[in-house]
Amino acid sequence: MNVKNVTENRKARHEYHIMETFEAGIALFGTEVKSLRAGKANLQDSFARVENAELMLYNMHISPYEQGNQFNHEPKRTRRLLMHKYEIMRLLGKTREKGLALIPLKVYFKNGLAKVELALAKGKKLYDRRDDIAAKDAKREMDRAMKERSKLNY
Repeated sequence: MNVKNVTENRKARHEYHIMETFEAGIALFGTEVKSLRAGKANLQDSFARVENAELMLYNMHISPYEQGNQFNHEPKRTRRLLMHKYEIMRLLGKTREKGLALIPLKVYFKNGLAKVELALAKGKKLYDRRDDIAAKDAKREMDRAMKERSKLNY
């Protein structure tokens, strides 16, 4: 299985509790595919929503392709995500729950096809973010102390 990462939404794991992840295909124009292969995409502030029994991705920025001339695409257009109908209906039921959203975590090519990793996520409160930062700092300090201690033993 040949997988090539294009872009990742690094802030998503900081701002949301990830409940579940899904893989979806993405319907693109030719110039969008070429821009993605060049790594010119941004997932910041993007989200997905179920509308008319279709899964749509909003605010994903794919830069226009340099050699695209008049056939270039709109950078922030709404893109259709490809999943089975029963999966979309399941996501629709889950997103109707209070506070759950569909957030794209990363875009990648798998066997030559563009894919999006979607997460069913719940927004973190400010104190949750602070707790995560404090836990990360404590772990870093502990690792540093263990490294120093192991250096002294040799």
